[in-house]
Amino acid sequence: MLDRVVVGAVPRKHHIALRGEAGELRYEECLTRQGFDGPYTIAYHERRPHEHRVARAEHGFALPVAAPPRPLAKRHYRSQDLPPRGGPAPAPAIDCRVPLLFNDDVVIGVAQPDAADPVYFANADADELFFVFQGGGVLRTMLGDLRFEQDDYVVVPKGLFYRFIPDPAPQRWLSIEAADLHLPRQWRNEVGQLRMDAPYSHRDFRRPTFVGPLDEGIRALVVKRGGAFHGFTCERSPLDVVGWDGTVYPFAFPILSFQPRVGLVHLPPDWHGTFAARGALVCSFVPRPVDFHPEAVPCPYPHSSVDCDEFLFYCRGNFTSRRGVGPGSVSHHPAGVPHGPHPGAYEASLGARETSELAVMLDTTRPLAATPAALAVEDPGYQDSFIAGA
Repeated sequence: MLDRVVVGAVPRKHHIALRGEAGELRYEECLTRQGFDGPYTIAYHERRPHEHRVARAEHGFALPVAAPPRPLAKRHYRSQDLPPRGGPAPAPAIDCRVPLLFNDDVVIGVAQPDAADPVYFANADADELFFVFQGGGVLRTMLGDLRFEQDDYVVVPKGLFYRFIPDPAPQRWLSIEAADLHLPRQWRNEVGQLRMDAPYSHRDFRRPTFVGPLDEGIRALVVKRGGAFHGFTCERSPLDVVGWDGTVYPFAFPILSFQPRVGLVHLPPDWHGTFAARGALVCSFVPRPVDFHPEAVPCPYPHSSVDCDEFLFYCRGNFTSRRGVGPGSVSHHPAGVPHGPHPGAYEASLGARETSELAVMLDTTRPLAATPAALAVEDPGYQDSFIAGA
């Protein structure tokens, strides 16, 4: 949640009547978090927003299934080698997500959509975070249209109906389902405003552009709940909102707007924390100066984070601590064994003044399991690549 937004026609007080020009009554819909105790948005519809008929769910993406157990090891998956799902058939975002790693808190995968979603979709299991590694487009919701571009994060709150309309260009997105996705609370002051020393400001985030009632002719809705997809139909467009007021809405954040911290010596990943969730921290590694102590070792030190699995999605730049990775590579370093830079990287970083890397990292408190799709693009020599001379 960012801040309060109010757009369109709303009454002077919540829960009182709002009428159109001809006196017709508008209908409230409250999108709430934590029951009725947390952030909320109130949208005002031209018609009753809860008239749906149960139908067959014709769309839905792959759900995570664990591959057979394997020995504990550092892993490298080349997500860039995953083929587009669906072959010659159109692949909308709702159908083409491929899960790679998951636990009870998060599901991490990739998507390569090449068509607009033909239905409206709501994920009632989790908030959603997308990183647009390649491509761009529009996220359409009843609260308005949200334009997104390459290198944007896109946040969609749990339970909000939407559909993706990608641009006619190659698309590749990192997708994350997470529980209770939010901005880390240490970046806010006591009234909820982002602190002046936070790594971003309210001005860096893009909110939806409200367009008012819209009818695209789509009457099918799909809801993901309990790890299954459920279908509904409605007689009228669900995009009939005349105004809304609240703090629950989708937004976009350009990763290059993240303001990195630099220290006298190397700072831990927490300083790059961009989003937090239950059991996970999402960090942004962007081009930046490095540590400025004359004897600093800028390369990340080997470490045993015995309470966290580390996931890294490499975007571009010079990954000083790794070799053999490229744009789209995914590394997974599990808790329990030390991990760190490749041979020679630690020593070679001495005297460096800047880094050009761009990457998205997740630290998770529960172990991540791999799916068969991840195993199909695994680099089998990655574990041994950390042995000098191997």
